[in-house]
Amino acid sequence: MQQLLILIQKEFIQIFRNPLLPKLFIVFPVMVMLVMPWVTTMDVRNVGVAIVDEDGSTLSRQMASDIRAAGYFSINDKANTYDKAKNLLEKCEVDVILQIPKNFEKNLSSVSLQKLDISANAVNAMKGSLGSQYLVQTISSTLSKFRNEQGIQQISDLVVIQNRYNPTLDYRNLMIPALMIILLILICGFLSAINIVSEKENGTIEQINVTPVGKFTFVLAKLIPFWLIGVFVITVAMVVAWLVYDLVPFGSLGNIYLATILFILSLSGFGVAVANLSDNIQQTMFVMFFFIIIFMLMSGLITPVSSMPEWAQDFTLILPTRHYIEIMRSVYLKGTTFVELWHNFVFLGAFVIIFNLLATITYKKQV
Repeated sequence: MQQLLILIQKEFIQIFRNPLLPKLFIVFPVMVMLVMPWVTTMDVRNVGVAIVDEDGSTLSRQMASDIRAAGYFSINDKANTYDKAKNLLEKCEVDVILQIPKNFEKNLSSVSLQKLDISANAVNAMKGSLGSQYLVQTISSTLSKFRNEQGIQQISDLVVIQNRYNPTLDYRNLMIPALMIILLILICGFLSAINIVSEKENGTIEQINVTPVGKFTFVLAKLIPFWLIGVFVITVAMVVAWLVYDLVPFGSLGNIYLATILFILSLSGFGVAVANLSDNIQQTMFVMFFFIIIFMLMSGLITPVSSMPEWAQDFTLILPTRHYIEIMRSVYLKGTTFVELWHNFVFLGAFVIIFNLLATITYKKQV
């Protein structure tokens, strides 16, 4: 324990002697959180739709058929009641719910007609907004054609849209949790790897190799400072999100910090493993950059996982970022509990064990 504390003290001294890093830990998250939410955009594909047909009429079946044929949507046939459809919406298995009320076709020409109801999952504001718009256009086309065939006078505002979890459709609400994760990837993953390789190039790691310090103690001393820095960075990012964008978590802060700690542990362990297998900073930077691109582009951070090919969706399950972003967005915007996200926490815990064991095994201590 004394060896570990001394090594941790050495790491912090080394970090704070650097004229750039201490400033980076504060300025970088603040600048990213202030600038990036205003400039990021997203495309939309494969909008998941659950159709709750309480009417069972020719018109309702025609609407379902036209939606299926539109090409924008992926129809989920599991929901035959609104409660089941809402459960699918909460689990992000669908993006939009279309509820067709009873006797809709029969009362189509009535002034007191009960309107169609569209509920959109607005956690992803872009997908929820465009998905509901696509759906309204498809339904409007079907209704217009049916009215012309039946000679029914047009009645406006037959559709009511509800945007759940993000009522203002503010795209920044989707991207802010993602930006927090990008900060952790760059600081806790990238810098932890660069830290070890720089010691290799400077020759200071050879001095550690001839001491009685064990492999596990050495790796742990390298990781702990970045664990603490990661928690500090996520705290700064959440404070900025609260002060600037008035965005606070709907769910438990405990779940956010638990997921953050697990993610930092796994990511920093991965960075140390890469550094152990690299001979210089250039190698480390190229390898880490390669994996960071995969972590960011294939985990749902920037583009929806549901828009990817099926093989790619399966591949994302082995990425820690996939599970962390699901936890962050669900807790932040929907208030999802630990019980509902337990499988994501289990995956992160498994990554912690795998990556840190890999970091320990790949460190070759020379005596």
